[in-house]
Amino acid sequence: MRPQTHLRARSAMAGLVALALSTTLAATPAAAQVEYRDTTPNLTPTPQAGTARAASDLRVNLTRTNVLLGNRATVSGTLRPAGAGRIVRLQRRSGNGWLTIADTRTDAAGRFVVRLTPRSTGSTTIRLRFSGDEQARPARETLDRLNVFRKAFASWYGPGLYGNPMGCGGRLNPGTLGVAHKTLPCGTSVTLRHNGNIVRVRVVDRGPYVGGREFDLTEATKRALGFGSTGYVQTTR
Repeated sequence: MRPQTHLRARSAMAGLVALALSTTLAATPAAAQVEYRDTTPNLTPTPQAGTARAASDLRVNLTRTNVLLGNRATVSGTLRPAGAGRIVRLQRRSGNGWLTIADTRTDAAGRFVVRLTPRSTGSTTIRLRFSGDEQARPARETLDRLNVFRKAFASWYGPGLYGNPMGCGGRLNPGTLGVAHKTLPCGTSVTLRHNGNIVRVRVVDRGPYVGGREFDLTEATKRALGFGSTGYVQTTR
């Protein structure tokens, strides 16, 4: 075979191969082509398209947050929109954040009761917190303080001492709010309760120096509590 004839034969063969390959690809259905999908599971619930979470309404109906040590504190209320099983948390202030101290779940009508039996005395800011879910947005409600008291024997002082310097600085006068205590640091906040009255004052002086008495109330503190001459008060310290 002459070289020119050989080249024409090779060219014709290449054309036949290209025609066969293009015919095969054109006949391949689209479904037979390989697809690559991300099969990593999505662990975060996503609301259905076109839906939005409802605003939550967290309301407090009743609180019992001033209790003697060993007794139960309770907070009841409702969470809207209503739904069973939503978690409502009772939290206390902790530094710059909040710490959960008790929680509960709502019933079908959105009602809840949080119960807590404190283990120590003290006074702290508290709030309710609902973290939200697929149907409802988060909500919170700040409450009065949680005050956990114990009993302490107290007296009061003032007349005959007005104008005298106090152990923590300043001078005593009839309008001075505070208490005298022998060991609590000056400026320590103390919440006192007596006859249903509650005051929050600071340690401003030293004393009392009569056996068996833990606190000496200033005259202004005595009046605010409705306290007599000597007797028991409830204290958070």
